[in-house]
Amino acid sequence: MNEIKLINIKVPQVYLDLVNQIFEIDKKSSNIKEENSIKRNINKIKNIFEFELFPDLGFDYHNPLGEDYSETRTDCEATISGTNCENLEIVEVIKPIIFCSAINGNQKHKSIVQKAVVVVKSRNN
Repeated sequence: MNEIKLINIKVPQVYLDLVNQIFEIDKKSSNIKEENSIKRNINKIKNIFEFELFPDLGFDYHNPLGEDYSETRTDCEATISGTNCENLEIVEVIKPIIFCSAINGNQKHKSIVQKAVVVVKSRNN
């Protein structure tokens, strides 16, 4: 599996809903004092979705919080907070970027199956 190609993959909405719920739990767990014990469970669930649940198919997500944003970025749908549209940063993530990976023989195909829904704000404010 040394080659990754991007392809279009149609994914049932229920799978995306499950991954979004895991993301929400992950996000909320950062506000809890005993975060490490919950993070361990979240990581186990993420591992199941990425490697074990379906044969030759896996799901993973990416939280782009704190990353740069520009209008040319194609993996996010953004709402701009404030009036300044320069030097934008992702300040809130409502939904993560979800990837689906499919293995076909020795090739791994990866595709974005959900764009992130984010709020961005200028660093200049």
